[in-house]
Amino acid sequence: MMRASIASIESFSTVDGPGIRSTIFLNCCSLRCKYCHNPEMWAMGKMNMSSDELVAKIRHFKPYYGTMGGVTFSGGEPLMQGDFLLDVMPKLKREGLHLALDTAGIAHTNIAAILEYTDLIIFDIKDITKERFYALTGGDIEDSWAFIAIANRLNKKFWLRQVIVPTIHDNSAFLKDLALYIKDHFPKENILKIEFLPYHKLGSEKYTTLNIPNPYHDMPEMDPLKCEQLYREFLKYYNS
Repeated sequence: MMRASIASIESFSTVDGPGIRSTIFLNCCSLRCKYCHNPEMWAMGKMNMSSDELVAKIRHFKPYYGTMGGVTFSGGEPLMQGDFLLDVMPKLKREGLHLALDTAGIAHTNIAAILEYTDLIIFDIKDITKERFYALTGGDIEDSWAFIAIANRLNKKFWLRQVIVPTIHDNSAFLKDLALYIKDHFPKENILKIEFLPYHKLGSEKYTTLNIPNPYHDMPEMDPLKCEQLYREFLKYYNS
């Protein structure tokens, strides 16, 4: 029985997948996204819950999920604790639960085995070029591409998310390229939703508390109304 390093559990989430869900925030991430609002989850932390303990906790909330809800594994990067996922996800499946994985696809683990138990991938695109992806996250976009290829081979369903950072993503050239990127990398019939998330600074104080330099301390927040306008413009390119 595996144990996990869990930062927190949100019991009644309505934004991390369909229906009412329990979102499990797993510690550890290899990326260092400049707009990250959870830097406290970068390190692994204490292994504080077993798979059986988590299943028992989830079972308590099961009546609230209805026919659409379930459990979402987020982070951090949940794939960084892949062995734990492979231990707990079959147990949750035996409970008849819908399982979602909120990920950037950046981890060297048994991805195919994990995705066999995954009903929905909530995929963080981050960026679409190798150079900008590295500049924004410190990671290699080719790891992301490898994950997408495995998911497509298994015919998995996606919610796609793109954080819109001012001066980087808030322009027509990026929106056109993003539309082409999504068309090239994801079967359209497997995309259930595409979301734009406006960059915000809600986690800025955490950098000070943790004594971590905040690379975007001077970056203005993305105006939500402008973000909605950008999304409508993006849809014109995507649907053309």
